[in-house]
Amino acid sequence: MRIVVAMSGGVDSSVAAALLAEQGHDVIGVSMQLYDQTDGQTSFGSCCTLDDLYDARRVAAAINIPHYIVNFEKQFDEQVVSNFVSEYASGRTPLPCAHCNSDLKFATLVDRARGFGADAVATGHYARVARDPATGRFLLKRGADPAKDQSYFLFSLTQDQLGCAVFPVGDRPKDAVRAYARERRLPVADKPDSQEICFVPDGRYAGFVKKHAPDAARDGVIVDEDGRVVGTHEGIHRFTVGQRKGLGLSSSPGIPMYVLQLRPADRRVVVGPKSSLARTTLTASGVNWIAEEPCAPVRAAVQIRHRHQAAPAAVRSLGDAGAEVVFDTPQLAITPGQAVVFYDGDSVIGGGWID
Repeated sequence: MRIVVAMSGGVDSSVAAALLAEQGHDVIGVSMQLYDQTDGQTSFGSCCTLDDLYDARRVAAAINIPHYIVNFEKQFDEQVVSNFVSEYASGRTPLPCAHCNSDLKFATLVDRARGFGADAVATGHYARVARDPATGRFLLKRGADPAKDQSYFLFSLTQDQLGCAVFPVGDRPKDAVRAYARERRLPVADKPDSQEICFVPDGRYAGFVKKHAPDAARDGVIVDEDGRVVGTHEGIHRFTVGQRKGLGLSSSPGIPMYVLQLRPADRRVVVGPKSSLARTTLTASGVNWIAEEPCAPVRAAVQIRHRHQAAPAAVRSLGDAGAEVVFDTPQLAITPGQAVVFYDGDSVIGGGWID
């Protein structure tokens, strides 16, 4: 089978390409140039650098597969960066990796793969794809390594995209992936994993948003739950629900204050004690059902952040790509703009964006 592998220059995608080539597939490596490098810039956060593209090319040469660099600057700016800025400016907390994976990597690479005459697109994600024998639908499953599972970021993949998706490292623990890379003497075997958002140098989100949306940096007030002014701020884009540090407040003795709500219309940041962060319900929009859309409420384990322990809940479709979640027990810091993903065991039922 001819397979296009998205090669980021990291160990996971490099091992994915090597495994597929070893299995006898006709593998084509593709790396995405996501930003303008004509000025010689070599640092763009912790990944997507010139060095990463060079590393991907070195790996392709080591495993003897062709390698191409495709320019996705326009798509990346429109679908990922612009969304990141507008979400923060509107008082929401974006999840750019999920948009990049589904809206850019898979949607665009599937089309590009067809141009190469390829049947599938592979990445280094820790996830798995299976087929439901009863319905014939494709299933998205958690990766075998719970600490590295990335299915949360892939909830919006369509059936067509899942039908083309291959995740060669999804059934392996991370240490086994690195061990394989060392055994094959891949030049990225000991390369550290990237942790930051690639397009935000030094993790300074507020400065990045202000540069791209100056109107977001408008002063406002910080108020408590009763509406009393307790401080001021320099823009709601500097805050996220659940935030404790950096508020600049002198809280009551023994009562730390957290961000409870962001109100962009009147530029107010609402703060209160940790107990006020707890909620049992949420609604989501932009919901993608990987399993068939349920006609009645279904029980699920629901995850509201990447590192959140999925919690039992009832999930109900609201139609028009909407859903309501009612948790059995209150959950802390349900954050607008983040993904909410519904699981049945290790299978993704669906997911959407928290309102």
